[in-house]
Amino acid sequence: MRTVKLRFSAAVCAAMAGMLVAFPSCSRKKPTSGEENRPSPNTVLVDSLATPETVALFRNLRDGSARGVMFGHQDDTAYGVGWKAEPGRSDVKAVCGDYPAVYGWDLGDIGNPENLDGVNFELMKNLIGEAHGRGGINTISMHLDNPVSGGNAWDNSAAVGGILPGKPHHAEYLHTLSLIAAFLRDLKTPAGTSIPVILRPYHEHNQTWPWWGRSACTADEYIALWRMTVEYFRDGCGLHHLIYAISPQDVGSEREYLERYPGDDVVDVFGLDYYRLTGASAVPQLGRTLQIIRTLAENRGKVSAVTEIGVENVGIAGWWTGCLLKALNTSEQSKKTAWTLAWRNASTTHHWAPYPGHASVPDFVKFYRDSLTIFEGDLPDMYR
Repeated sequence: MRTVKLRFSAAVCAAMAGMLVAFPSCSRKKPTSGEENRPSPNTVLVDSLATPETVALFRNLRDGSARGVMFGHQDDTAYGVGWKAEPGRSDVKAVCGDYPAVYGWDLGDIGNPENLDGVNFELMKNLIGEAHGRGGINTISMHLDNPVSGGNAWDNSAAVGGILPGKPHHAEYLHTLSLIAAFLRDLKTPAGTSIPVILRPYHEHNQTWPWWGRSACTADEYIALWRMTVEYFRDGCGLHHLIYAISPQDVGSEREYLERYPGDDVVDVFGLDYYRLTGASAVPQLGRTLQIIRTLAENRGKVSAVTEIGVENVGIAGWWTGCLLKALNTSEQSKKTAWTLAWRNASTTHHWAPYPGHASVPDFVKFYRDSLTIFEGDLPDMYR
């Protein structure tokens, strides 16, 4: 592991300052109600000026995870199998009677009316607010288009080297980040307080599919990209309601996990995307991996989580209790995982959670009823 501290030259800082003026989403605004009386800087988060609610969420995730593992679902209230944008609807709730505790969202195609999965961005803001109002937790990933080629996130042609400070496409990429910053800034409670969000940029960076992956950029370039992004949102845009999560995919060792790790000062959550849990024989390996990640996180004062998991169409009998629940129950160490999030329900042929009539519903209900799992109705106040 090599940690690289990104430093901007005077010329680059001046250019960035110009960009901040050009894009109002990163202009400093008068604090809104609830943010004027900010406490002394905290020492637990990447952002020492994080809002009180954001600090409280992080502490509750870190210190309260021993109570159980929260269940999450991508785009849960935006659409499901056979429906879209119906108020209050959720495949998970329809199956077990409760919403997930954690909601996943994505900012791919930011700048357009809808994201890459067809979710209207204004609706997404509302759904994030509704989830928060019920006590739920929101996480956001970023399947951003390739900023050099213009292809989608899966266009893994080289790009990172061209968007870092001083490079030809840096200003264009800052524009994209400014659109994200504007979206994040709009996430407010009715009282005007910023809604804490777990931001998960550049996920699965150890894979080869994305333009930020290991086949498309060097380790130093990835680390510089991560640090630039955190510093842009936190220092340049003054966004203080973000918790930053990193999430490599399908790792099995400490060495694999820490490959391309950008540093403790820019990471709050040690996440894991895992798609190898394809049967009972895979349970022990995931259990060992969860122990490794939890130990890494605990030793650094961080949170550990399974940021994505699942088997497409859940075609394995008893997967929820026989695979996922068993892996989470492998040891006291792995039980301390804060949450686990299943991917989205797009259709009958492309889903990761059950829906009414699905064959895995009875097993999922057992998973829901287990004392280890936490759904929205089980949550304490995570923001105090």
